[in-house]
Amino acid sequence: MAPDERLRYSRQIVFEKIGEAGQERLTRARVAIVGCGALGTTQAGLLARAGVGFLRLIDRDYVELVNLHRQWLYDESMAAEALPKAIGAARRLQQINSTIRIEPVVADLTPGNVDELLGQVDLILDGTDNFETRYLINDYAVRESRPWIYGAALGSYGLLMPIVPGHTPCFRCVYPDPPVGAQPTCETAGVLNTVTTIVGALQANLALKILVGEPVAAELVTLDAWEGSFRRIVLGPPRADCPCCAERHFHYLEASPRAPITLCGRNAVQIHERNRPVPLRQLARQLEPLGKVLVNDFALRFFVDRYEITVFPDGRAIIKGTTDPGLARSLYARYVGS
Repeated sequence: MAPDERLRYSRQIVFEKIGEAGQERLTRARVAIVGCGALGTTQAGLLARAGVGFLRLIDRDYVELVNLHRQWLYDESMAAEALPKAIGAARRLQQINSTIRIEPVVADLTPGNVDELLGQVDLILDGTDNFETRYLINDYAVRESRPWIYGAALGSYGLLMPIVPGHTPCFRCVYPDPPVGAQPTCETAGVLNTVTTIVGALQANLALKILVGEPVAAELVTLDAWEGSFRRIVLGPPRADCPCCAERHFHYLEASPRAPITLCGRNAVQIHERNRPVPLRQLARQLEPLGKVLVNDFALRFFVDRYEITVFPDGRAIIKGTTDPGLARSLYARYVGS
């Protein structure tokens, strides 16, 4: 280890559970963070400062003013620019630690790209806000024997759980099926920045333990930040009838392309079924006579009537101002093309 690295991480190296050998392992480690919101930015900031050598940041969304109260890596200039979160987070992290490699990916994690985006990493961190993506991560992690760490936060309540295939129950052992019906979101129930920070920090702590070779307990941790209460629920062995880790049926990996989805906590629909490149600056010139257009190398924002349409280079779009997938599709076809 170079002298400057030893100095940089000296307070971490002197901690006996890590030491110099553990720091070397962190330097060689590769981690994917799925979702760069409140949980993901906390995880990414902590792991970058801890010297994890490679971070792949995967996020489909862009920075907005409403994010800034809990998503630590962003600022007002990024919100004004509508910078994709993965890009904004990578820029900030590179300022925090220029010695590590950071790979931003502006994309939605899907069965079609999961092998590419989650491949060649040692551990996966959940910073998402929906069950569908978590089941997809779980299928991939179990199939590839890759550890991942689930986390969620809403209101003042949070929970987290490490999943180490072959050693702990998988996500479907604990949650066999996604919840039915409308679920509360950050928009309807609110969320404290303290609880997202606590959950993200505890996820990062579990990641550090796994990456240096420390065993982790098979348990679900729940907490209420407002009340200051924690509960640890010890989990049993993996379920013998689990369709994923026992029967090896990876339904979410094998799923057909997803329909447009309403974004959690947002009056918006994501269109991700158009997998084709879109020349953003050319599109901007076409749309300028019709409404206000903001464009950079990463995204185009178009304001028309009461709608805001954000288009990404891969053809994906977020239609803000509606939760109706049919209307979102219609707006996409009208202004971007079918």
